[in-house]
Amino acid sequence: MATSLPNSGTDTDGSPTLRVLGYNVRSLRDDEDALVRVIRACAPDLVLVQEAPRFFRWRKHAARIAAKSDLVVLGGGATAAGPLLLCSLRVTVERTADILLPLTPGQHRRGFATAVVRIGGARIGVVSCHLGLRREERRDHAEALLDQVAALDTPYSVVAGDLNEEADGPGFGRIAAGLQDCWAVAPWGGEHTFPARAPRRRIDAVFASKGVDVLGCGVPRGLPGVSDADLSAATDHLPVLAALRIPLH
Repeated sequence: MATSLPNSGTDTDGSPTLRVLGYNVRSLRDDEDALVRVIRACAPDLVLVQEAPRFFRWRKHAARIAAKSDLVVLGGGATAAGPLLLCSLRVTVERTADILLPLTPGQHRRGFATAVVRIGGARIGVVSCHLGLRREERRDHAEALLDQVAALDTPYSVVAGDLNEEADGPGFGRIAAGLQDCWAVAPWGGEHTFPARAPRRRIDAVFASKGVDVLGCGVPRGLPGVSDADLSAATDHLPVLAALRIPLH
């Protein structure tokens, strides 16, 4: 496996390259120190989290994991029903919004953490999502997600989430029809994300709008500073790391 992935930076024409990390952290119920080591080693500009803490002192927990990872809280958390956004100080925030989806009886509430940010000269929409457990609602969630991406009204967008299904599922497929599935475009690292100790399914993904240059995307297994032991101990999902170049208009 190739261990190199472009670092964050700026091209000679001013186009920024950024690292985006998607990660289901299972409410920080596992080895938090291992989780922090993985996040720090990935050196992300944006972290799109699923299953952030949602109950007692959830803001304190989110702020702690951000600070330990040399990041700041951008938005989301309990007010988005679990999706959370973290970012580096390279990111300038224009606005954020937490979106709650209609409740499916007998199921967990779902939502999106959204933001519009600027990195260098690029204006980017950001959405973290966690689709439902029922096949029939995942398609609806995917449609709502694409509507939210459009409503951000930015030249480019990035999305990451736990989709609870593989690429042949209706929700995953609908999102991939509207956005680039970054691993499918430029596979790098590992493919499967769940379960972390013996991954056999790709149910977590990073997407980018058309026109974004996908430089590489996948599970950062083998990336310097990322150990198999930490990946297994941090949470029950493996993270997905993407390097993206945002062309300037």
